[in-house]
Amino acid sequence: MPDYHDDLRLAHVLADAADAATMDRFKALDLKVETKPDMTPVSEADKAAEELIRGHLHRARPRDAILGEEYGIEGTGPRRWVIDPIDGTKNYVRGVPVWATLISLMEAGENGFQPVVGVVSAPALSRRWWAAKGAGAFSGRSLTSATRLHVSKVETIADSSFAFSSLTGWEEQGRLDGFMDLTRACWRTRGYGDFWPYMMVAEGSVDICAEPELSLWDMAANAIIVQEAGGRFTDLDGADGPGGANGAASNGLLHDELLGYLNQRY
Repeated sequence: MPDYHDDLRLAHVLADAADAATMDRFKALDLKVETKPDMTPVSEADKAAEELIRGHLHRARPRDAILGEEYGIEGTGPRRWVIDPIDGTKNYVRGVPVWATLISLMEAGENGFQPVVGVVSAPALSRRWWAAKGAGAFSGRSLTSATRLHVSKVETIADSSFAFSSLTGWEEQGRLDGFMDLTRACWRTRGYGDFWPYMMVAEGSVDICAEPELSLWDMAANAIIVQEAGGRFTDLDGADGPGGANGAASNGLLHDELLGYLNQRY
């Protein structure tokens, strides 16, 4: 098993730099916000954080490729850093503290690129989560001050807590009926949104979560953290990893039933 400790340490350095930049502009009255072609917002902080991370990577890992939400792909090769500078931009621009920088290292393998390192840093919540392949998942203030994460042991949908982001995507895909059936079958549902449900699955405080429309930078870091905490991350068709256009995460015990609900009327 390869040792990804140096890459994980670098990911933390990148997250530290991004946290300083994003927190400096959080709730700034003069924050500049634009609308992208897909009609989603992007702030000057999104762009600055990604530029900062790319600059660090160019110096520390010049041979690695980089894929980011704001500036696309550059470079080629078997190693690729995947960046979402601010996951939850709509929250960020409204002053809601639920947003994070997502950083992942992916490596090419038999099944395509798969994440081997992931860091999710939410500085406005004073929280950070991370994982490396084969080394487990953790949360804490630093690599030396951390708690290991484990998914829950809930075995039935009736006892499960289900987290999601919104209803619109499910309706647009024709999956709303199955989604609503799932919410009725669960013990509890909450719309936490963005990165947070996946981290709560890894922590064991939420049992299942899913989103109908995602990009690779939304999923790569979340996927490795959920997996290393003992859970499962797939697309809605059940393919393992963050390679699809949507995502579902669970403690593993409930995964097939989760997908069954979301696909039953599709």
